[in-house]
Amino acid sequence: MKALIFEQFGGPEVLQYADIPEPNLEPGHILVRTKAIGLNFADVYRRRGNYHLAGKPPFILGYEAAGVVERVASDVTHLQAGDRIAFCDVPFANSELIAVPIDRAIPVPADIAFEQAAGILLQGMTAHYLVNDSYLIQAGDDIVVHAAAGGVGQLLIQLAKSKGARVIGLTSSDAKKAVALKAGADVAFGYDKEWVQEVIRFTEAKQGADAVYDSVGSTLMDSFAAARTKGTVVFYGMAGGDPPHVDPRMLMDTSKTLTGGDLWNHVTSLANRIERAEALFQALRDGIIQMEGITSFPLKDGAEAHRLIESRQSTGKILLIP
Repeated sequence: MKALIFEQFGGPEVLQYADIPEPNLEPGHILVRTKAIGLNFADVYRRRGNYHLAGKPPFILGYEAAGVVERVASDVTHLQAGDRIAFCDVPFANSELIAVPIDRAIPVPADIAFEQAAGILLQGMTAHYLVNDSYLIQAGDDIVVHAAAGGVGQLLIQLAKSKGARVIGLTSSDAKKAVALKAGADVAFGYDKEWVQEVIRFTEAKQGADAVYDSVGSTLMDSFAAARTKGTVVFYGMAGGDPPHVDPRMLMDTSKTLTGGDLWNHVTSLANRIERAEALFQALRDGIIQMEGITSFPLKDGAEAHRLIESRQSTGKILLIP
């Protein structure tokens, strides 16, 4: 089978499209022929060597994909060849065939395209737990979304708006402001200006947002400044660098809440994965979530896809198509 592999850490140029043996089909697994594969920043970090990779070269990136079951192990009875499934946490997805544990296999309804399933699970489940678990958004809330033009950012905007919130997007350029506004943000501010004061002015009597979703990290103290008294800051990423240490006395003095978020603490069973995935699929059907701006590359051109995601010029999901 064909796969996108690399044998040493480095830039996109280390990626190769090569023939490798098919994976073994072990008990409790299914063999899936991938139809669409999600590209995420974690793949870039693994390629560079920032994240630990077990085993020996050749390495295969990718954890998120959708496809069709080709074969099932003898002990698997509830799935069969031809079933449509997706997953967001199975390694070696950058290949034509992948062995998927049955406790990671999420059924994909016939009315959901493979590209939609592969493009929404990881970022969509992240946005879903952020607006329902980390901070339960209520109608009338004022919400700040960092990196609002990114994949998770756009989904956060759409899910927050569906709950009746006003959304303030933060972006790094005018072009990305336009993306955030198109996603449904009520207003978008740039990082190049005094955005904290803009948030305070926009929220009027509240003097700050009810919740600030911070995926940048280095902006954490500004996020606290933009949150109202008794407001919440949800910290779930470090795209801009490590956050500063937080003085608990500040939290006491302002009655503000700091909470963290990691997807894998919120999807701990197949039932929970399916529940969140079905909520996302329904949001697609209802038009709550719009998946615009998907960019697809043939799997063999994976290096070009990596160059695009590293450029930070893309605003939607990037897919690899076998």
